[in-house]
Amino acid sequence: MTTTSASQDRATDPGSPSSGAGSTSFTPPPKLRRRPALVAGGVAAICLGALLAVWAWSSTTHTEEVLAARVTIHRGDVISVNDVERVRINGDPALSPLSASAYDSVIGKRAALDVAAGGLLTADATTSQALPPQGQSVVGISLTAAQLPAVPLRGGDKVRIVVTPGQNGDAGAGAPQFTPAQVVDTRIDEASGNTVVDVLVPYADASVLAARAATGNVALVLDSGTSPSAGGQ
Repeated sequence: MTTTSASQDRATDPGSPSSGAGSTSFTPPPKLRRRPALVAGGVAAICLGALLAVWAWSSTTHTEEVLAARVTIHRGDVISVNDVERVRINGDPALSPLSASAYDSVIGKRAALDVAAGGLLTADATTSQALPPQGQSVVGISLTAAQLPAVPLRGGDKVRIVVTPGQNGDAGAGAPQFTPAQVVDTRIDEASGNTVVDVLVPYADASVLAARAATGNVALVLDSGTSPSAGGQ
């Protein structure tokens, strides 16, 4: 009885070694499905990352160290160590700033034109020529708001210093006399509140203009970049 029961148990047990081959079932491993869209997306992401790496590398390796104005430098000012700083910018063929290696040669020169704070210095921005140049003079003229245009004056502006009628109202016959000049710098006189304009004129005209300015009977006219002709001294 015991032998018969054991045989029956082995016959009914699927895991028994004596079970028939036909009763054994195997589950095949799942097949991986390929997704071309995911593969293409991965390749594109890799390529994009490589391009970004190349761009980052090129943007950092194509920079140059140049000179820039730390503060606003006015035309005619002597450039000091506090006026200039070294900055690094991306190289651009359209720009021609002075290299940082020119730092020592720039210090002590005069500004040939106005350079705003943060602006790049170029070879045209500095000059070794003294101010005023040979054969010219600088004359300072104190003017009230009524004697000036409302437009702010800048270094290099072309102006005329026109003789105006005196207290007796006599302006003289014909067109008023004037002296053509070029603005060097402007500043406010704290004592009077007037604007003092330093102008550059030929040496021969300096004494006449200074005498006229001392009377206060003058006015300043701002012209275009074309130098005006003299209207009689």
